[in-house]
Amino acid sequence: MDHIFSLNRRPSKGNNLLRQIFAESLDHSLICSVSSTNVIAFSSETDIDDNSSRSWGSHVYVADLNTPWFVHKVLSNTFPVTVLQWDFTGDLLLVADENGSVRIYRSRDHLLNDWNIVLKTELPGEHILSAVFFHCGKKICLNTEKKDNTSYTEKFQHVKFACSVKQFGGRPANGTLLLTTTGMLAAVLLPQPTSQASMVIATESLGPTRTRIKTADICYGKNGHFLLAVNNGDASMPIQCYKVQVRKIEDKCVIKSQSLPSFFLYEGGKEALGDLLSKSKRNYVSHLKWVMREDADSLVVAASGDSGSCLQVWELREKALPVHKLLAGTEPQYFNTVLWQYQSHFQYNHRVTSVATSKLSISSNVSCGYIVASFSDNCIHCLYRDSLKSITSTTLNINQRSTDDYGGKYAKTNVRISQIDMSWLGNLLLVIDTDGHLHLFKLPPQIESSSPLTVPYATTLLEYCLVTGLDWLDLLLAVKIGMLDPLCERLTESFNRQSAAIQQFYYVQYLCIKISLYRLSSQGQNKVNDLTQLLMLHSISTAFKSLLRPSEMSSHDKSPADSLASVIAEGQSDVDKVLMHLEAKEFTVEPSTLQSLQQLIQWIADLALNLLVKLPDSRPPGKPYDLLRDVKALNTLREMLVLIRIWGLLRPACLPVFTKSDGNLDVLALVFRLLSRLVQNTSEPDDTLIDECCLLPNQVQIQPLQPTNNRVALASSQLSQQSLPVQLEFQNEPESLLSSLDYPTGQTVDSIRHLYLGSKPRVVKQCVRCGSSAGTVSVTRTAAIRAWDQRWSRSCQCGGLWRIYTYPVNTPYV
Repeated sequence: MDHIFSLNRRPSKGNNLLRQIFAESLDHSLICSVSSTNVIAFSSETDIDDNSSRSWGSHVYVADLNTPWFVHKVLSNTFPVTVLQWDFTGDLLLVADENGSVRIYRSRDHLLNDWNIVLKTELPGEHILSAVFFHCGKKICLNTEKKDNTSYTEKFQHVKFACSVKQFGGRPANGTLLLTTTGMLAAVLLPQPTSQASMVIATESLGPTRTRIKTADICYGKNGHFLLAVNNGDASMPIQCYKVQVRKIEDKCVIKSQSLPSFFLYEGGKEALGDLLSKSKRNYVSHLKWVMREDADSLVVAASGDSGSCLQVWELREKALPVHKLLAGTEPQYFNTVLWQYQSHFQYNHRVTSVATSKLSISSNVSCGYIVASFSDNCIHCLYRDSLKSITSTTLNINQRSTDDYGGKYAKTNVRISQIDMSWLGNLLLVIDTDGHLHLFKLPPQIESSSPLTVPYATTLLEYCLVTGLDWLDLLLAVKIGMLDPLCERLTESFNRQSAAIQQFYYVQYLCIKISLYRLSSQGQNKVNDLTQLLMLHSISTAFKSLLRPSEMSSHDKSPADSLASVIAEGQSDVDKVLMHLEAKEFTVEPSTLQSLQQLIQWIADLALNLLVKLPDSRPPGKPYDLLRDVKALNTLREMLVLIRIWGLLRPACLPVFTKSDGNLDVLALVFRLLSRLVQNTSEPDDTLIDECCLLPNQVQIQPLQPTNNRVALASSQLSQQSLPVQLEFQNEPESLLSSLDYPTGQTVDSIRHLYLGSKPRVVKQCVRCGSSAGTVSVTRTAAIRAWDQRWSRSCQCGGLWRIYTYPVNTPYV
């Protein structure tokens, strides 16, 4: 369990000793949560920027796990926040407190540092203990029997799983189920974004009577129900289980609760409870946790006492009980029922502070996943799910953090782990301590937990992310630098074996994964640039071809895009002769639309020129330019040049602008001819072609393409060169992660519209993963450019989220 980083507050300059003594005397209950997009949410008792401790309360912050030092406050609350819960997509964040206030937030325009409230409701006087969002009914697992199959459709299967609440037509409803400490259930149905209807709220008692609940956990049943395990905190009282169903009937919501078999901790025997707890009179149940969030049949119970703690795993099994012979008749009969059966235990001489279990069941048949528990001595144990045997353990060293002079004289003996939470793929563990500082640890693989992370397992996880759409950042932080090349090769080979339809469907996501992998290596920056340019070329090609409309569909067997591809495949090197084989009407686009696409057209021309100029340098071995060897990409580029040629006849103002030494030089025709000759032999281009490419800079001024940003981030080549854990500070970019390739260009370029924004634009959108910038001011609003902007409104081309960044007044660039 490698300790990756510790994220601390900025040391205060005075009164630190008194503040520290006062803070340690309080009962801290800070919580944290990791979303499926690897965005973290956590609570804090004081403002992150407050060094004087004047902002006591409960504050909720969010940050991307790749740049966790950039935090944004979602809300400040008077009462302590008790629940932080993300939905499956990572879009909605539920915040609930001990006074019954429930709020659901969503990022505004998909900006990480701009959140607005979607729903707010009150359960007056109710301490909200636990909450979950409704299940959407989609579940994909690795089929272990076909894990070696090359086809994604065979390797990953859709598991039958019902959604929690169905609407008209069987559509899954969006909402949340809440449980309070008084035993009250509350279901909240969110209205559709396009609907004017209000939210629907229903409440119901969990049991026949309202009882006090101290600890609880909720998981999803495969038939659309919820499974709840609760306890009042007394180790001598039973662990009660319930089956809860939520139904939407017309405009109302109905909650139905049904009791399930319960069990006592002492039923496991003295050995199961542990000698430490048997000697203590003040035993209490501190944590309940289902081993999985979906269709769990096992429960983890953590009990603590004065002299230590004990973790138990109980499994719900079907058992055949014999029927009495007076009722069974002559032949023996059996009655099948379900009972809780003790499985295993783990004891420790310190009390449990937090328990975390796997959020996803990646494999369908193998008992994968594990249980992670933290203890009051700041020790963290990773345990097998079934046997509770320790896989690995570590200790959080609080003394590693840097403090000021006042704090250094006062030993922080009371700082302990407050809560832990796993990432969705199970590769990382997020820890928050009672001082509000964050720590990140690397976990062993879920399926192959007895061995380090291997290339086949990492490839399977990347393929799983490719198919399910999950974020793979936590895997990037767990991969070792020596695995990158074989991992990329194995992923490429696997992807190339897929059918053409599968490759086309996942192509953009596949390129994003490869770009992020090569970004981890200092030797892979050339490939990062090539793949980023390939991704943009593919996106522009898709956008341009979507503008084409056949004149008479019934008289054509091929679409205009197919006709263009067929003509390009013939190898014609004269662009004007290519036009003679195409139907002009099929490529007609409105002039106003063409003018709005001029910057994309200019980028295509600049890309072609930059590739040809690099061709002479690509001949010696050791300097590969992958894009120059990709025949498919080069043909796509040739197709775009043909479209530009046609559209230039319709609207000359949309043509790319060149600075030429000879005013009569036809740059488009020259570039198309050189690319056509290159396609004929990409491995060994002839000397005449090389000579012509060498003359290009003398014939036309070539605008260099904006290099791929190397943002200060965890998932970078610099992390492998650091001694772990990396010491980070809130709101302060670490200089230790600054790449030597990070040099200021003096100009900020819109990576989406390919416009120059100036050296000091006031406000831009900035990607939290790659650092690319995009303008926030709308340009010419034609339908085509609107569609182009909306393509990247949710995330950057690398898959990272956007955040609003305001340039400092005294700094010309970052």
